[in-house]
Amino acid sequence: MAGVRSSLVGVGRGPRRGSGCSLHCEPVFANSVDGARVRRCRVLGIDPGLTRCGYAVIDGRGPAAATAVSLGVIRTPSSDPLPQRLASLRTEFTDLIAEFRPDVVAVEQVFFQVNVRTAMSVGQASGLALAEAALAGCEVIQYTPNQVKDAVAGWGGADKVQVQKMVQVRLKLSTLPTPADAADAAALALCHLATSPLGRSARTAAGDPMRSRLDRTVTR
Repeated sequence: MAGVRSSLVGVGRGPRRGSGCSLHCEPVFANSVDGARVRRCRVLGIDPGLTRCGYAVIDGRGPAAATAVSLGVIRTPSSDPLPQRLASLRTEFTDLIAEFRPDVVAVEQVFFQVNVRTAMSVGQASGLALAEAALAGCEVIQYTPNQVKDAVAGWGGADKVQVQKMVQVRLKLSTLPTPADAADAAALALCHLATSPLGRSARTAAGDPMRSRLDRTVTR
């Protein structure tokens, strides 16, 4: 992948090559500590988009025991031809999965939008993420925006800033995770850790007071 990566925390991933597109990927958090030996579940969250696509790699045994491994955003210039932008995004998804080896890939479920062009580009990015994750043998799951907000922020009507603040608290980050696309991807990963059988078991054992509300989210 051709492009430039900038890292605000830790060590960012190097530029990729061979896509033919000036893709720009910005890791806003990259933990240099290898958690492979201590992790219980690694989740790659994807907030799909063609111009901006958020990603987050989170290790954890539940929402209260989650650690950020890497957060960032992938950008493709709108001036580039669509096929090249999609090819670059596909390459980046492949590289993310190969580098971080997630157990689960959580992708935001696409809903109808008033802006048809935006809905189409989000759907294209989402389809690429789902396909690449499945081809890599990962467990693939989708969550609606309301499910994510409910699990992470406490109610389905939470705004972007509220989600960012809760992601910061749950991951014990020193600063608010930005851009919002990266925070949304982290929220997707946290949602899975909260609502998966593994996360529910961890909350039951810990007597987490949020357990009953989160379990209701899953059974709706």
